[in-house]
Amino acid sequence: MTTGEQDRQPQQDTRADDYAGLAAVGPYGVRPGHALITMVEPHPGHEYAYNRWYEDDHYYAGAMAMPWMYAGRRWVATRELQGLRYPEKSAVAQPVTAGCYISTYWVTEGRYDEHMKWTVGINKRLNRDGRVYQDRTHVFTAFQDHEATVYRDGAAGPRDFHALDHPYAGLVVQVVDADGPEQRAELLEWLRVRALPGRLHGSPAAMVTVFRPTPLPGDRMTYVKQVEGVDTRLTLLWFLEQDPREQACWSHFQGLDAEVAEAGLGRVELVAPFIPTVPGTDRYVDQLR
Repeated sequence: MTTGEQDRQPQQDTRADDYAGLAAVGPYGVRPGHALITMVEPHPGHEYAYNRWYEDDHYYAGAMAMPWMYAGRRWVATRELQGLRYPEKSAVAQPVTAGCYISTYWVTEGRYDEHMKWTVGINKRLNRDGRVYQDRTHVFTAFQDHEATVYRDGAAGPRDFHALDHPYAGLVVQVVDADGPEQRAELLEWLRVRALPGRLHGSPAAMVTVFRPTPLPGDRMTYVKQVEGVDTRLTLLWFLEQDPREQACWSHFQGLDAEVAEAGLGRVELVAPFIPTVPGTDRYVDQLR
């Protein structure tokens, strides 16, 4: 484009002067105070098109380009990984194999409200402009507040704010439902102090982050259902240094449902392993079905 052509482009009011004022106020730390965790199933026959839309457009325009969403990573579950999931009867995924892609994003602590204002607005715009892929189902999508991070190696190694940039080899998503709000507080304390340190010791997981879901705003997109278990649910993300398809790795994550049940503090509704996608490629798409 020549200089003359640029001069003829229509000028848009982007309120550029507002950015300096906004940058001068509010928290701007690096802690992942909030997360977006979204597990999606592309409709049969749309796997390649969905993957290209998400990687080439939506990951950026619908997520990473937004204010205060500062880290993100996509993960995939091949047929082999889907077959490892449990329990068979899950309140999260029906069937339990549904949701072959999951994306995880960190939002700066204390910036949830500001981010939500933008995300609702930008998704309305993307939908209006035909930039939302419709042939998909949201299996488990929620913004969540950070509750705890437990590390295997104490102060050594990456912190939780590094987790989506560090080259971890896998992710295990564990969803636990307590019987009620008071029981969830007890469940969280038991996980943080007793269960997670014991499970992490000698395991291929470097850390576990624990989140609780928050309700989506009333003006959310209609294709995303309202969040369930806002008062009772916890979502755990186990970051792995080994591929979960290896038996030596996966053996550490068997029996998580029995452990919680024996403690009498809730029910595990999903244990699902994933591996990272390779951005800019269609690797693993042919292994989903």
